Amino acid sequence: MSSKRYVLNFPAGLAGKPITYRLVKDYDLVVNILRARINPDDVGRLVVELTGDEAMIQEGLQYLREQGVSVEPHSRDILWNSEECVDCGACTGVCKPQALHLNPETWKLEFDKGKCVICGICVEACPVGAIQVDL
Repeated sequence: MSSKRYVLNFPAGLAGKPITYRLVKDYDLVVNILRARINPDDVGRLVVELTGDEAMIQEGLQYLREQGVSVEPHSRDILWNSEECVDCGACTGVCKPQALHLNPETWKLEFDKGKCVICGICVEACPVGAIQVDL
């Protein structure tokens, strides 16, 4: 099993079609939508994590391209510098998926990268600059 993140850009008019459904049904992929901006009358953008057999992921990506969807690997990442962090918890209040949370026993900040949707809101919330977006 492989898991990779991609940015999908949909042309106008394509957002109303069951594209992600086809990825699940035809290619046996798990589609985790991390961010979405969809409007049926305008261009759309999805940040997704695709999990499945590597060959099926590639076939699914080819299907997307054939439908007119632009596919690019998601290259951004959140970097947390635990040495600069003062464990104030300011970032935890804005982290909706709870990738950043304070350990209730140690009161130390913990970062679960697997839950992170790379929205970047935590970067703005950190008063000491211990969180950055890696482009």
